[in-house]
Amino acid sequence: MPVTDITKDPENLSLTITAEFAAPVERIWEMYADPRQLEKVFGPPTYPATFVRHELRPGATTHYFMTSPEGEKFCGLMRITEVQEPERFAFEDAFADESFTPVDSMPVSVNVYAFTPVEGGTRAVYTSTYASQEALQQVLDMGMEEGSREAMDQIDAFLAAA
Repeated sequence: MPVTDITKDPENLSLTITAEFAAPVERIWEMYADPRQLEKVFGPPTYPATFVRHELRPGATTHYFMTSPEGEKFCGLMRITEVQEPERFAFEDAFADESFTPVDSMPVSVNVYAFTPVEGGTRAVYTSTYASQEALQQVLDMGMEEGSREAMDQIDAFLAAA
């Protein structure tokens, strides 16, 4: 399984997931940069993602939604704040309504996705930081840890088949 560690740090308001993939850094980057590829791995298998707009460049805003098994849409947006291709990118991730307007009552996370080469592939470290312990706990209660693990655990199979 690609996910090797999950660290919940309430004192630093963060969730960090470490994974290792059997592909070079450049291939992992390509997957995150291409919305059609990203759709295949961004959500858990039972909540597939659709990217309406996606571009990895500072200042860009990504619009996406995940669809539940019952057909319900859960929308989000990412404001890309930093891009250092192919090593890392950073963004704010917010829950949104169907017009991709942020939902103020839901947590916003500040995220850094970092990729480094290791023997046989890439180590990815995904760090999400929240404004409060309550916000972190809210997303954990919503299944963020399990959903992220399920999403990342499908990356190697997707890359092998692509």
